[in-house]
Amino acid sequence: MRLGIIGLPQSGKTTIFNALTRGTQPVGVGIGRMEIHTAVVDVPDERVERLTEMFHPRKTIYAKVNYSDIAGLGSASDKGEVSGQLLNQLAQMDGYIHVVRCFEDAAVAHVRETVDPQRDIRLMDEELMLNDQIMVERKREKLTEEHKKGAGRDKAVIEREMALFETLDQCLADGKPLRDLELSDDDEKIMSGFGFLSRKPMMLLLNLGDTQAAPAITYDHQRSSVANLQGKLEMDIVQLPEEDAQMFMSEYGIEELGLSRVISDSYDLLGLQSFFTVGEDEVRAWTVKRGATAPEAAGEIHTDMLKGFIRAEVIAYQDLIDLGSMAEARTKGKLRLEGKTYIVQDGDILNIRFSN
Repeated sequence: MRLGIIGLPQSGKTTIFNALTRGTQPVGVGIGRMEIHTAVVDVPDERVERLTEMFHPRKTIYAKVNYSDIAGLGSASDKGEVSGQLLNQLAQMDGYIHVVRCFEDAAVAHVRETVDPQRDIRLMDEELMLNDQIMVERKREKLTEEHKKGAGRDKAVIEREMALFETLDQCLADGKPLRDLELSDDDEKIMSGFGFLSRKPMMLLLNLGDTQAAPAITYDHQRSSVANLQGKLEMDIVQLPEEDAQMFMSEYGIEELGLSRVISDSYDLLGLQSFFTVGEDEVRAWTVKRGATAPEAAGEIHTDMLKGFIRAEVIAYQDLIDLGSMAEARTKGKLRLEGKTYIVQDGDILNIRFSN
């Protein structure tokens, strides 16, 4: 799963990228042009650590999130449509982290001259929605022309699409991102090929100065969240050698880095959950969408398991921890068999039975 880190110039996107990914990309360069930096990050999960302690595997693998630092968006918010190259990159993302500048720094000029987080949030949303509106209007024109010609596709299908895109157009005209709309699965399928930017989940990440308190932010939209991070401070810490970082955190009374929380929250933002496979060879966290069935989870492990799925042995993480071993779980009846309709729960430990 890929999350794009976006924001106005000088908001600290690359600083946040470095903090989340423990990277060392130079900050404050490439302003005004499109650049993409990517990194894959482990999703912190104490359950993986506990299972590793229990099974002593040769290998431990965490769930992953792919972050992309996307420069170029918001560089010219008054000019209208995003370039085709940048739009293509944005459309490939599963969601966004919008870095919102809250810190004051006379050495880093704000593109809008003053620091105003609520205004910057509005500007970025408007840019995303403007590009969606352009796509929606173009599609409506094509559907109207297709309907007039009366050849090709069934008219009822065309009319249904016309109604859908009219709904999308009205939503955007009302100043609401498309993620606020509740749509049917069929409508989602129709929209899936368009990559609408304001339809994707959005985390507002308030980029704070050292010791700065988070400002009150109003953002009442669906599939959205608000988090905060002292971006430069956390970037500086993660770039230190581990021993020095621990000393620094101890000196300043920092018990835990905020970046772990932000990574976990961004994983949740995408509607994802983890299930586990365990054994002497490997303890591993796998990623599935919430609501996934046991066969779909099996397919994440290997396509052969999806095709030949028979049953899944399932135990809840907490049950295994409480009982202390698989043998005890089996004795107590907590290890159960589930079929094709079983909905995987966050933290389930699965052993897939399948035929070759």
